[in-house]
Amino acid sequence: MADTYGHLPRGPRGIYRAFLWSLKGLKAAWLHESSFRLEVVAFCLLGPLGLWLGQTGVERALLVGSLIMVMAMELLNSAAEAIIERYGAEFHELAGRAKDMGSAAVFMLMMNVLLVWACILLPRLH
Repeated sequence: MADTYGHLPRGPRGIYRAFLWSLKGLKAAWLHESSFRLEVVAFCLLGPLGLWLGQTGVERALLVGSLIMVMAMELLNSAAEAIIERYGAEFHELAGRAKDMGSAAVFMLMMNVLLVWACILLPRLH
């Protein structure tokens, strides 16, 4: 949530509230977004594999981090879709374009996962 009275320092209580809002958002995504659930399942399978296959901390961070970025973008895409749906389900060219662009952003990060995993793991097959 935005700060109510300008840009005041949050302090421990504010940080805790922000943490609770984040958990609320994750719960909402899990309950209402099948794509997010699928990406969480993929992360639960591939995340430990990335930690095991990465030979250095940087490789592990890239393998696992690329998966986390997909989930983060899915959350942003779902947020944008929820805002668009808030104003009505009727077709509007700009609303459709925004939804398509959000989906494309998730797709681009999925391609990044493939690229990162391929660049790190394929050279080991030779």
